[in-house]
Amino acid sequence: MEILETKLMKGNEALAEAAIQAKCDAYFGYPITPQSEVLEYLSREMTVRGGVVLQAESEVASINMIYGAAGAGARVMTTSSSPGISLMQEGLSYIASAQLPCLIVNVNRGGPGLGTIQPSQGDYFQSTKGGGHGDYRLIVLAPNSVQEMADFVFLGFELADKYRNPVLILSDGAIGQMMEKVVFYKRDVVKPEKSWATTGKHPHRERNIITSLFIQPEKMEQVNLSLLKKYKEIEANEVRYEEVNAKDAEFLLVAYGLSSRISHKVVDLARHKGLKLGLLRPITLYPFPTKRIEELVPQLKGAMTVEMNAGQMVEDVRLAVNGKIPVTHYGRMGGIIPSPEEVLEKVEEFISNI
Repeated sequence: MEILETKLMKGNEALAEAAIQAKCDAYFGYPITPQSEVLEYLSREMTVRGGVVLQAESEVASINMIYGAAGAGARVMTTSSSPGISLMQEGLSYIASAQLPCLIVNVNRGGPGLGTIQPSQGDYFQSTKGGGHGDYRLIVLAPNSVQEMADFVFLGFELADKYRNPVLILSDGAIGQMMEKVVFYKRDVVKPEKSWATTGKHPHRERNIITSLFIQPEKMEQVNLSLLKKYKEIEANEVRYEEVNAKDAEFLLVAYGLSSRISHKVVDLARHKGLKLGLLRPITLYPFPTKRIEELVPQLKGAMTVEMNAGQMVEDVRLAVNGKIPVTHYGRMGGIIPSPEEVLEKVEEFISNI
């Protein structure tokens, strides 16, 4: 693709600029550290480039504005950080049930509770297991660089429209705040026609009705079966991951986001010491690369997840290996980022105990 421009930007600002270039029609959000730069950037830039930006009175209000605007066919986005995303869960469940495309961004901070403004990966369960009430899924993308903060906005809107499903970008406070080079490409952004949208009375079609309320249990079951069919299609077609030295690996690290950057260095250090260590980085946390992990299991003696939490993704890795190899977890909490050297020490300790 032709390069449009190259900039040095914060992750939050790169994401905001990408939203404008992806022809986002409207942004509704509420400031919270460490993602407030998104709202600030869009307030300054998007409003003079043809978009609508509104600071809602709360996160609850902003997600319901997303619900309404998405139902009317607009390309819409909101961003927040952990406690704010928690407040949005009821609205997200409604949006998923109504099958409306939209983009949500969580710049994950430490918790539980109000916690800290430092980076964390403690929202993995919330992001990948639905988060709110009922049987539903979000497509979840996990960037590990400022470049991907921008790129995944385009991908997120594309997947949201393709499957009529909310997409969540799960970042963290470090990636949101760090500055790196970002390349923006000249893209031919085409928004799909949304014949299902509630755009008012139309002479050539029946009235469109969007709802998440289905009183009759038989109808509610059919809605759930329709959602499950869609999720199986997503699982079959949209798994994304990156591998580092995994083809000949005897031991595997599994890490996403900021932890995957650290783990990449761990692999380099381990290889220098003669350890056949590899890395699998899930890019889609849902759908999870379960099948690829299954394929690697016969050559592996063990696997470790590296997460900035108490151990969450490790449960999905254990399900994937199905008890065939030992799986452990190493992580730091409270906003502390582990160093490659301490992770390598834990890897060597794990290997020695197998």
